[in-house]
Amino acid sequence: MNSIPAKDIIYIDVDDEITTIIDKLRNSQSKIVALVLPKRATTLQSIVNMKLLKKSADEDKKHLVLITAEAGLLPLAAATEVYVAKNLQSKPEIPEAPGAPTLPADFDEDTALALDDPKLDTNKTVGDLSKNTSPSAGKTFSSQTSSAAKIPSDPLSGDDTIDMTDMADTAVAAGKNAAASGAAAKPKKDKSRKVPNFNKFRLWLILGAGGLALLILLYIVCFKVLPSASVVVKTDSQAVDANVNLVLLPSSATLDAANAKVPSQTQKVQKTNTQQQAASGQQNNGQKATGTITMAAGACTGSQPAAVATGTGVTANGLTFITQNSAAFGPVVDHGKCTWQSTQTVPVIAQNGGANYNIGSSNFTVAGRSDVSASSSSAMSGGTDDIQKIVQQSDIDNAKSKLDSQDTSSIKTQLQNQLSAAGYMPITATFTAGSPNVTTSANVGDAADNVTVTEVITYTMLGVKQTDLQKVVAAAIQGKIDTSKQSILDYGLDTASYGTPTVSDSSTAISMQTSAIVGSALKTDALAAQIAGKKTGDAQAIIKSNPGVTNVTVHYSPFWVSSMPSNQGKITITIDKPKPSKSN
Repeated sequence: MNSIPAKDIIYIDVDDEITTIIDKLRNSQSKIVALVLPKRATTLQSIVNMKLLKKSADEDKKHLVLITAEAGLLPLAAATEVYVAKNLQSKPEIPEAPGAPTLPADFDEDTALALDDPKLDTNKTVGDLSKNTSPSAGKTFSSQTSSAAKIPSDPLSGDDTIDMTDMADTAVAAGKNAAASGAAAKPKKDKSRKVPNFNKFRLWLILGAGGLALLILLYIVCFKVLPSASVVVKTDSQAVDANVNLVLLPSSATLDAANAKVPSQTQKVQKTNTQQQAASGQQNNGQKATGTITMAAGACTGSQPAAVATGTGVTANGLTFITQNSAAFGPVVDHGKCTWQSTQTVPVIAQNGGANYNIGSSNFTVAGRSDVSASSSSAMSGGTDDIQKIVQQSDIDNAKSKLDSQDTSSIKTQLQNQLSAAGYMPITATFTAGSPNVTTSANVGDAADNVTVTEVITYTMLGVKQTDLQKVVAAAIQGKIDTSKQSILDYGLDTASYGTPTVSDSSTAISMQTSAIVGSALKTDALAAQIAGKKTGDAQAIIKSNPGVTNVTVHYSPFWVSSMPSNQGKITITIDKPKPSKSN
């Protein structure tokens, strides 16, 4: 006899967690486990918890029946294929999922269950199933009956009792086959009553709204942002030449436009420039060669020759020696011939050090004495070499030349920026470099490998107020235009050319040549506001209505634009100016 009961009834508390329920299921030794659920069994109202419970039952090979009347649990039990009975007297069955097809009227459930699996009879109650004593090997329930457990017929009300035995091991499989048979007999759906797919409708709605927003954005970009217009206006304006001799006065604050005397601002900057040059001279600081010579002054005719003083230079082979004693002359008779000879040998020393002064016996010329000759009977000796570089004047001159040829454009730009920042118009022709203050790291003749030349120079540029120059130009062309009909449109200061300045202590004189543009004055901002949003013909007519306008040319961008943009900032108006009559 098997001591393990074939069925087990477990009561679930409302506060039990899913883990607690699974533990109770697994701790049961019975093959059939009926879980009596309380009202509002919130734990099993989760599809995840229901699947966990079903999986635990399948793994332990137990048949699970939920005893509950909660309508909210039926869809979850249907989705997980868990048997449900309203009470212990009801037939266990797998609930139909929401929207499940209705079985045909002539559908024989008993026959379908018997064909699928004769072991399960879902027409019997849970209690009846436990009382089935059919001898068939496991068809429905075992004929063995164990002690009856008395439980309420309705776990929610506590009424009636029932005797429950083993449910067949294959009851669940039979229920699945029955559900499959019902699915096979699924009738065709009524398309006229088809529920709309709101997800797809929502998707199309979002796509439509996005497309509409994109079209609106494209319209704004194409017809509001990109459109632009370029208008070139030709007028009857003309160029008038003005040649002015300016006098720039750094110390004056008063403008004299008639005499072109303009107050000016002097801007200065001091720069220190250095240039290194290798020394090209050489000096031999070795030992000086020494030796002796004798002197002769020709035949003994006339008076006795004057002595040759100490320190007189004598030269042989391009090398000069200096006498260390004076040489007096006396008559010497040799073979009946009398000549004046030095009474003693004269010691000499080389003018410079060097081994090249070690010359053999030679004939010498005596500086300042054409009547005297000198000779040595033995070689000079003792000269050695010790050559060092020395600075020559040409080295310093070369360094200065390189400093003078340095690019000063950056200095000129610096002065221009400083004048502009101070509110003055720089006149670049007045840029000058002052006399440099030159210092050298070595003097001419000094022993050095190189010499560094340093120059400190002050650079100067003058600037004037632009309004002052405009008044000077206006005064210069006043007699050349009709001021009642014409006005100066451009003073030509940006293209003016200047001569070479003449600088004095109190002023700088410089000539200026320019061409001023005169004609009817047109305000481009006002014209742009008038033609904004107009068609091409209307815009041209508005501009041509101004005096002095001879022609108007309009260009649009991009190509699809055919009228003036509404935004006047997108309209560029250019007044075509005549070319100067002279090339300045």
